[in-house]
Amino acid sequence: MTGPDQRSPYLLRAGLVRNVRTGEHLTTFVVSGVATVLITRLILGLSGYPQIGGKGLHIAHVLPGGLLMLLAIYLLLSYVGPVVRPAAALVGGVGFGLFIDEVGKFVTSDNNYFYQPTAAIVYVVFVLIVLGSRFVNNRRPIDEREQLANVVDHAVEGVAGGLSRRRRAQDARQLRAVGPNVPGRLETRALLAACPPDEVELAAPVDAAWRALQRGFDRLATHPLAPRVAVAVLGVQALSAPAIAAAIRFDDDRLLTDLPVLGVAGGSLLSATFTVRGWLRLRAHDRARAVRLFELAVLVSLLVTQVFQFAGTQFAAVGGMTLDLILLGLLGAESARLQQTTPQPPPPPNLLPLPPNPSSPPFPTDPANPT
Repeated sequence: MTGPDQRSPYLLRAGLVRNVRTGEHLTTFVVSGVATVLITRLILGLSGYPQIGGKGLHIAHVLPGGLLMLLAIYLLLSYVGPVVRPAAALVGGVGFGLFIDEVGKFVTSDNNYFYQPTAAIVYVVFVLIVLGSRFVNNRRPIDEREQLANVVDHAVEGVAGGLSRRRRAQDARQLRAVGPNVPGRLETRALLAACPPDEVELAAPVDAAWRALQRGFDRLATHPLAPRVAVAVLGVQALSAPAIAAAIRFDDDRLLTDLPVLGVAGGSLLSATFTVRGWLRLRAHDRARAVRLFELAVLVSLLVTQVFQFAGTQFAAVGGMTLDLILLGLLGAESARLQQTTPQPPPPPNLLPLPPNPSSPPFPTDPANPT
C-alpha cells in the first residue's frame, strides 16, 4: 500500500476515493436489476402483455423505471454517510431493470419489445457493468488513505446519531488496516471515540440479507462434500449447455453450426478444461489453486457461455446463470476462508486491536495516547 510519504495517486488527489463496499452495492444493483427484468417478463406474459393507457396513450414501464432511478439519485444526493447506499442500490437496480427490459424498443425501427437479441443485450449490459466496476476497484489495491476515508465516512452517522456496538466493531476492524503513520488516523480514532453509544439502527434489509447469504455460503463451502458437488455441477453444466442450445436451435429449424451454438460449445469446452485442472489440483491437495481454477471455470461460463446461451435460447438461459452465481458465491466464500487460515505476518506496532468487550469503548478519548 502507498505510504503517507509517497505522492498520492491522481484519483485521490482529485478527490475520488473508492468505497470499500462497492462490490456489495454493485451486486445489490445487478441482482435487483436482473430480477426485475425476469419478474416483469413473467408478469407481462401471464397477463397477456396489457397496455396501460388508452386513447392513443401507452405508459411503458420504462417510465416508472426512470422515476425509481431518479429516486435513487435523490437519496444519494440528499443524505450523507453509508446508511442510505444499500437502499439506493436496490431502488436504482429495480429502476434500471425496468428501463433495460425495453431495450428492444430502443434499438429497432418498429419498437419491437420482443426483439430476439434482447436477452443477450440485457445480459451483456449487466456483465459490462460488473467488469467495469471490477476494473476500477481491482486495478490497484485499496490505499491506506482510502481505508481511513471510509472509516471517516462511517463516522458520519455516529457524529449525528451515535454508533452501535456492531458498527464500532466494523470501524475498529477497518481502522486496523491503516498504518500508524497515516495522517489523520489518531484524529479519526478520537472522532469515533467521541460518538455516543446508540444501539438504534435504521432497518437495513439489504445488509441483513447480505449477512445471511454470506453465512449460508460459509456453511456450505465448509461442507466435506462441497468440492465434489462443485466439480459435478460444473461438469454437468459444461456437457448440458451445448446440448440445450443445439436442441432449441434445431427446433427452430436453424443449423446446428450457427454462432450461438458454437459460442456455447467453445465456452463450455474452456470451462470444462479449467474444471478438470481444478480437480487435478484438488487431488494433489492444492486446495487454494483448485478453488481459483474452479472460479475461472465459473467466470468463463458467465462471461462466454451464458452470453451465447442467452442469444440462442433467450430468457430460458436464466437457470444456468443463477447456478453460476451460486457457485461463484460458494467458491468466493471458500477462497476467503483459505486466505484467513493462511499464516499472516505480524501487524505493524500501534495498530488498533479489536475490543475484548463490546460494552467497553474501543477507541481512546485522548488522541495523544494511541494505546
